[in-house]
Formats: sequence, structure tokens, C-alpha cells
Amino acid sequence: MKWIVPALAALTLAACDNAPEKAADAAPSPSATATPGSAAAMPPGPARRIVAIGDSLFAGYGLAPGQSYPARLEAALRKQGTGVTIVNAGVSGDTSGDIRRRLAFVLDAQPTPPDLVLVELGGNDLLRGLPPAQLRDNLDAILTELDKRKAKVLVMGMLAPPNLGADYRSAFDPIYPALAKAHGDALVPFFLKAVIAKPELVQADHVHPTAPGVDAIVAETLPAVTKQLAD
Repeated sequence: MKWIVPALAALTLAACDNAPEKAADAAPSPSATATPGSAAAMPPGPARRIVAIGDSLFAGYGLAPGQSYPARLEAALRKQGTGVTIVNAGVSGDTSGDIRRRLAFVLDAQPTPPDLVLVELGGNDLLRGLPPAQLRDNLDAILTELDKRKAKVLVMGMLAPPNLGADYRSAFDPIYPALAKAHGDALVPFFLKAVIAKPELVQADHVHPTAPGVDAIVAETLPAVTKQLAD
């Protein structure tokens, strides 16, 4: 995907990386309960559980309760007749290393094994300029742990912005598809595709999606989530 200048910040997405903001906006504890504020009631039939593990893009930075991606995804799934509860385990400011360290705690806190785990990470690694090899190692470890638990997984991919240079991009961008393929997991190639180069769908920080932006991302990714639940 070709990016334009206003969109570059959207991939350095964890501007909430500093400690005060992270503390103020952190999602509920990793044993978080279901996302609040879903508009759609639980439809009849089997109830499924999704655990959404990620950073500020899942935590709902700058949004009202019920407007985060997991909350809006839950509402969209219920509206189409899928009985599901999504546990929002997104924490603003988390790197892939942070997510790796808390993964077992999040999963162990669930009352039953999840039917699907959404994995969204890498934005804060980009912001800090961490080596892509480190991201690869962390993501591989996360997916390996999920393999051990026989969890069904949907990986939300990221792309490095051009301002980090061709070498960084060539090392970073292939990580998600390569590891998703190696672990037999489904992949959304670029989680932010629906809002890139659309400033009206991004908050004033030029980083995080607005509520309509979240809905655009939900619409873009809903088929992949639905397919993973059905397979």
C-alpha cells in the first residue's frame, strides 16, 4: 500500500506510549471482562468467546466506553446473528514484548478456553524503533504459546511506514504473513487499511481512529473474523 504523509503517523500508533498516558488509558486488567457498551443483544444459539490481545488500538484510546474495536466488533457479530462475547485485553503502550509477557496470565484468567484469539501488536515496536528481529521473536513466541493451547488465532498485521527506511520495512513487513503461515493462523494483512489516508477517520493526534474509524476497521475485518469463527 502506498502511503501519503498524513497517514504516516497512523502506523506509529502508540503515541500513548509514555507512562502517564498509559496509566490513564490502560484497558482493564489482563483478566478483563467482556467489552462494555455493545448495542446488540446476545442472539440465541451457541455463545462463543473471543479474547482480543493488543495495544491502544484495541484498548480504545481516546474513545468513549463501548467504542473500542473489540466492543464494536462484538456488536457487529451479534447484529449478524453470531452469539459472541469479546474480552478486551488491549493495553495502551504495550510492545510485543509486553504482550508476550502477559499472554499466559490473560489466557489463564479466562473461565473457558477462547474460541478465537485476536493478536494485534507491533505499533509500539515501530514507535520505539525496536529491531524487527525482536518483534519476530516475540510474535513467534506468542503464536507458539497459542499453538500449545490449541487456540484458533487471527493475526492483525501491520506495515512499517516509509519514514523508517527501506531496510526496516523489508525486515518488518514480511513478519506477520510469514509467521501466520508458519503457525497455520489466519491473517488480516494490514489492520489499519480502512483508515489510512483518511484523516476524517483519525483522531486529532493523527494516530488513533475515531469512533467512525473504528467502525470502518470493523467493517473491513469482520469477514475475516467471521470466517475464523466458522471454520
